[in-house]
Amino acid sequence: MINYKTTNIEGLDIFYREAGKITKPTMVLFHGFPSASHMFRDLIPELQNDFHLIAPDYPGFGQSSSPDHKEFLYTFDHIAEIMEKFLDKIEVNNFYMFVFDYGAPIGFRIASKYPKKILGIISQNGNIYKQGLGKKWEIRKDYW
Repeated sequence: MINYKTTNIEGLDIFYREAGKITKPTMVLFHGFPSASHMFRDLIPELQNDFHLIAPDYPGFGQSSSPDHKEFLYTFDHIAEIMEKFLDKIEVNNFYMFVFDYGAPIGFRIASKYPKKILGIISQNGNIYKQGLGKKWEIRKDYW
């Protein structure tokens, strides 16, 4: 059974899906762009017997708050900071990570900062280095 929850981080409502028993190992599912935790709607039922699952929507995505871009930095660094605070607030201390697309630069920032919290990483279509982004990302770089 999937539970739909919201918690407040720095004045932002962060929506998340939670499933599985809390006694199981936790896996955090970091979604990609332009999606939200909704992208995991078919994966969560497949994993919930083996894991305690947390799938948040980043600020500006899905059902989380969408602050004005003039008042909120929509950068990977800032979103990773919000996700760190989110995990701390809901008391997720050690976890596996599933990162997809934009979830990789967010999740890997957290993993680099807190490597002892990470039990393992599953990466799908996720870049871990700037050179891998290629020329198509040069124009978008200014928006990071």
